[in-house]
Amino acid sequence: MTSEKIFIAGHNGMVGSAIVRKLLSEGVLEKQLITKSRSELDLTDQTAVHDFFQDEKPNHVYLAAARVGGIHANNVFPAEFLYQNLMIENNIIDASYRAGVQKLLFLGSSCIYPRGAEQPMSEDALLTGPLEPTNEPYAIAKIAGIKLCESYNRQYKTDFRSVMPTNLYGKGDNYHPENSHVVPALIRRFHEAKENNTNKVTIWGTGKPKREFLYVDDMAAACVHVMSLDKSAYDKITKPMLSHINVGYGADVSIQELAETVARVVGYDGHIDFDSNKPDGPPRKLLDCSKIASLGWRPQIDIEQGLNLAYLDFKQHMDNIRAH
Repeated sequence: MTSEKIFIAGHNGMVGSAIVRKLLSEGVLEKQLITKSRSELDLTDQTAVHDFFQDEKPNHVYLAAARVGGIHANNVFPAEFLYQNLMIENNIIDASYRAGVQKLLFLGSSCIYPRGAEQPMSEDALLTGPLEPTNEPYAIAKIAGIKLCESYNRQYKTDFRSVMPTNLYGKGDNYHPENSHVVPALIRRFHEAKENNTNKVTIWGTGKPKREFLYVDDMAAACVHVMSLDKSAYDKITKPMLSHINVGYGADVSIQELAETVARVVGYDGHIDFDSNKPDGPPRKLLDCSKIASLGWRPQIDIEQGLNLAYLDFKQHMDNIRAH
């Protein structure tokens, strides 16, 4: 194993912490990893980020830091979702170039694709139609990050890569009752309903939309795999102005099927009701993952196995979760 210095931006988050676990399992030494908490380094502060990169001179960067949340959080905090994500990626990508970083991996989101994109969504669907209104600010920020990586590659011959994950869940997820994504929200609600002997749980929307879910440790494995590729292998399946790669499970489930599976995993046997007066979001979101498959990566953890692992993690950290 070489002695590269690797900066994981967002190492305390769900994806960042999974990348740390994966790198350590692959033989990377802990002393090679550079991590900074939010209190140690404000990634929205351009001067602080620039000075940090000049001091540390990392060889590789995983840009997993982001302001994230579900439909409710995106709707309530659109300014923060756009501004903070733009600032984080702008500062890190530019500082990486100026500090001579050899490789950078930017993590985007499948919400970059148009609401009406043909399913499954291929990388070519980017910028071909209107975005889903419920998370448009976040999506615009992530599109800007992709294009910033592409632009630096074109102009400065950098090696900045981008991966677009589908909906992620698992160890270290955010279980906030209002600002979380669908999987952790369902885990918490069904668990509390079971504890309180509640005979009915109401879910937003009709339950008909279909979503794809990927366990976070699979995503971390994909990130490390993409970063390990020779530049020629990566460039072979991408284009100068379309250089991102989708990362997903390869199959989707309806929200109703997901809710029923979570209830089974948690052990909740009450009634599940769907409130059709609440928004559904896009009718379907499934990624075309043929590119990353051609590069030799496939997911290993199916939805039921992943939900069991996520629920175990939830129970282990329940006291801390409820305090926030």
